[in-house]
Amino acid sequence: MQSLNVKMAQRQAGQSVRTFGIVRMDAMVSAMSVVGASTAAIPAALRSSPHPRLAPGIAPLRPQANVVCRTATVDAPPAVGSAGGSSIREDIRNIAIIAHVDHGKTTLVDAMLKQSKVFRDNQNTAERIMDSNDLERERGITILAKNTAVRYRGIKVNIIDTPGHADFGGEVERVINMCDGVLLLVDSVEGPMPQTRFVLRKALELNKRVVVVVNKIDRPAARPEWVIDSTFELFMDLGASDELCEFPVVYASGVNGIAGMAPDGLADDLEPLFETIVKEIRPPTVAPEAPLQMLCANIDYDEHKGRIAIGRVTSGTIRRGQSVSICSSLEPGKVRPAKIAELFVYDNFSRVPVEEVTAGDICALSGIADIKIGETITQREAPVPLPTIKVEDPTVSMTFKVNTSPFAGKEGKYVTSRNLKDRLDRELERNLALRVEPGETSDSFVVSGRGTLHLGILIENMRREGYEFEIGPPKVITREVDGKTCEPYEEAIVDVPETYVGAVVELFAQRKGEMVDLIPSIQGASRVKFRIATRGLLGLKNALLTATRGLGVMNTIFLEYAPVAGEILMRENGSLVAHETGQVTSYALESAQERGQLFVRPGDQVYEGQCVGMHAKAGDLKVNVCKTKQLTNMRAASKEIKVGLDEPRTMGLDDALEYINDDEQVEVTPKSVRIRKDPSAANKGRKGK
Repeated sequence: MQSLNVKMAQRQAGQSVRTFGIVRMDAMVSAMSVVGASTAAIPAALRSSPHPRLAPGIAPLRPQANVVCRTATVDAPPAVGSAGGSSIREDIRNIAIIAHVDHGKTTLVDAMLKQSKVFRDNQNTAERIMDSNDLERERGITILAKNTAVRYRGIKVNIIDTPGHADFGGEVERVINMCDGVLLLVDSVEGPMPQTRFVLRKALELNKRVVVVVNKIDRPAARPEWVIDSTFELFMDLGASDELCEFPVVYASGVNGIAGMAPDGLADDLEPLFETIVKEIRPPTVAPEAPLQMLCANIDYDEHKGRIAIGRVTSGTIRRGQSVSICSSLEPGKVRPAKIAELFVYDNFSRVPVEEVTAGDICALSGIADIKIGETITQREAPVPLPTIKVEDPTVSMTFKVNTSPFAGKEGKYVTSRNLKDRLDRELERNLALRVEPGETSDSFVVSGRGTLHLGILIENMRREGYEFEIGPPKVITREVDGKTCEPYEEAIVDVPETYVGAVVELFAQRKGEMVDLIPSIQGASRVKFRIATRGLLGLKNALLTATRGLGVMNTIFLEYAPVAGEILMRENGSLVAHETGQVTSYALESAQERGQLFVRPGDQVYEGQCVGMHAKAGDLKVNVCKTKQLTNMRAASKEIKVGLDEPRTMGLDDALEYINDDEQVEVTPKSVRIRKDPSAANKGRKGK
């Protein structure tokens, strides 16, 4: 709000002033007097009646629902036409849909596709059409950015659906260059969330026009005025210009396929949204006669066509069969020849083959087998590269290495270090936020990413492809700043019922987290903001769910690098470690379950050193889960056959990565996820003694 008051004070007398809700006009008047500005710039309508939050004689002015009123000047729109060698393509709009996770991006794209008559009336379509990846459908989140296009009144609207989770921010960073504006979706109840800040900051840095869509407006607890207020304050916090702060607002319900310019005035379809896109998003300004330039922003793969490069034609025209040059701003002077085999554009949810694509449109092309993201496709005679795509550095790393457990090679198809290296190298070609470095041994690799979810998705994809390997515990990446060792810190926002606020604060305090803000929410829930080291967040998810009885929801985003927080206790409990190799029996589990919570069930195969449960106390404990009942002439095999066992805890990949300590690792195969003690850590311990 302070930055808002400063901007208010800097307005000169005579400019049009518009008030957003209730904006502390007393602060505005005093600030204007400090800088010597005349208070005549305040409209007389704002001085008619008193208000508790305004100066005497000043009353709040309620804006219309579809107008976001702010203290800013309104610049005249740019003239349409040609200037120099440039022209404006009125037949195209390029937009990206950005938002926090689960705010309804993909659902809204579904509705836009259906209302654009992309599908037949009798055609069966699944929910979240754009989420074509199996993992995306299983988890209900978008992982990879995808392109599509619809047509509205003769205008082609290229749409880029982007991920909403902070760990996949690299996808947003590399595709946002292809668009001229963005749709910023904000939940009508939750308002701006951590990832909203991240994606909006990237859009504002590139000076992209923003259309705010208040989605899920049909929710009973919707509070659109508060959401718009919070969104505007977010724009101001991020240093948006006056022009960008004049954002239009559309209210929508993506699941119902309706939108409107007021919360209580929704149309029967998404017509108001399409109208706003065409009106507010600037058409691309292009130079069709200039030499060809196209930056590769994404890569797809087809079994028949091979590698497919996706990007926006910045200048010139690209044609099928054309001979081109490939260059990069990271390698000045290095140019290699290539030839375009096939050319496609996105139209009505499909790739359509074309003969040529002019500047301003988004296209896909095949025929360049070694094309990489960030490289520029140029005219053969003028190989001038565009600035390459830059993404933020990773903050978390894990060690990938060859499986050395007693069960190694039994379930996987690709088990060697060469297989592992080749797969990681292929991932580097399209995953710009990933880093791969050699490990301590020849069969290990240090893989760095944006977070445990980012790396967990890669691990899950690899195991489904038949790879078998081991994963070390997540570690934060430190760096030297002014001679001090610093580690990444994140902002964590926890939405939790008021009853469990104390438990959440205590849990974060144990991990050196600082409470920054406590905001009473609605319907008995509160929102708590923390500043905490990324190291303290490792393994916190399950502990938070336990402390809040499954009702706490946590979202995080990278904040800064700061001095190391000191020692953080990650896990108080030790592990139950298998004493021998064999098959788990009910007889053995009956006594073992008294020692803690088990991860295995009767019939499972285990090996010595495998973690089969979590100890109820600190420190590890070896248990024999393969012990069998001794049979004698005095004890029959059927006697006491019924044994009461507790249900074991199922450890998925994400759970295992959160659970492990520094002396443990996760064995990943296509069929199993096991936790084991790290033999190398045990050897180091013995050498130390």
